[in-house]
Order: sequence, then C-alpha cells, then structure tokens
Amino acid sequence: MKKTWIIMLAIAIIIIGIIAGISIHEKNNKKIAKNNIIENEINEVSEKIVDECTDEWNRLQEARLEIEVNAKEEKISPNCRLTLKRYYTECQHTINEYIDISQSLVNATKKDLEKEYSNWEVKEYSSTEIVLYREFDSDCGQHFILKNDNGKITVYRINENNEEIEYQKTEISIDYLTETDKVQIQNGIRVNGIEELNQLIEDFE
Repeated sequence: MKKTWIIMLAIAIIIIGIIAGISIHEKNNKKIAKNNIIENEINEVSEKIVDECTDEWNRLQEARLEIEVNAKEEKISPNCRLTLKRYYTECQHTINEYIDISQSLVNATKKDLEKEYSNWEVKEYSSTEIVLYREFDSDCGQHFILKNDNGKITVYRINENNEEIEYQKTEISIDYLTETDKVQIQNGIRVNGIEELNQLIEDFE
C-alpha cells in the first residue's frame, strides 16, 4: 500500500514537472516571438528613418547642384543688346531689328531666353549681346529705292508687284551730294530694310 502511494506521488511529480516544463517553454517561445516582433518593428522604423534621411540628402544635393549650375551660368545684363535676324525666303533678304532687353529677361539665363523666344534660334548668347534668328516664308516688305524728285531725295517703297509707292519725302537737296552720289540717286539707290534706309538717309544729311 505504501509502495503504491510512492509510485503515484512520483508519477504526479513527473506530470507536474512536464506541465511546468511545457509552460516555461511556451512562455520562452512567446517571449522570443515578442522580442522578434519588437526587433522587426525597430528595424522597419530604422530603415524608414534611413530612407527618409537618404531621400532628404539626395534632395539637398540636387538643390545644391542646381544652385551651383545657376550661379555659373551667364545671366542677361540690363544693358544687353538683342538682335532679331529675320530671313525672308521669297526675297532672300535678312532684316535686323535691334531692341533693348525686356525687364522680364534681366538676370535671366539662356534657358529662360529660349522659353521666351521659343520660335527663334539662338545664334549668339552672352550677358551683353544676344542674336536670335528666324526664317519666314514670305517677302520682307522692306524694299526701298531712293530717287531725285525736283532736286530733293524721295524714298519709294517697292511692293510685291514691283511697283514704286511714295514712302517718304526728304528735305535733302542733291546739290550738296558728291558727284558719285548724284549719279546713284539719278539711277535710283535700292536698299533693303528700315535700318539700312535710315542709315543711308543719315549719311546724306
């Protein structure tokens, strides 16, 4: 009888030991799993922070490079002269127009200029001199001829039908011109463009 109790007690102790072992093992597994979850969350947060820092660093680097490029790029000065060269395919003449740079383009870059004049080709570019070029499939409409009219120079515009239409009477007397100029005026001096016309009249004055 006593022996039976001892065996039952031993069995009970073994069962309790097994249950306790299983319980401890499960607790350890749960603890390990919890630690793994925490560690994964920490890693995810760390990676996110690293990614965000890397992105911010890249943005700062790009901004710095852009600032450096803009600083090195030549800017348009307020006293820059802009020349518009228009080539007309029908009459094969090039008309130059010289204009002051607009206020909106002062301190602008070549890229800004190309946006402003998107239909033009930049032939020359510097802070003080810009030349833009464009072709037109038409006649320039600026063909003139200077002739003698009662002893004074008169300017006629030549239209598309080659007709001479009075454009401007001047007070320039041919009496004060050189003999060569008198002969040329008598035959008619042809010029193309307002600029060339004004220059020639100025030379005769």
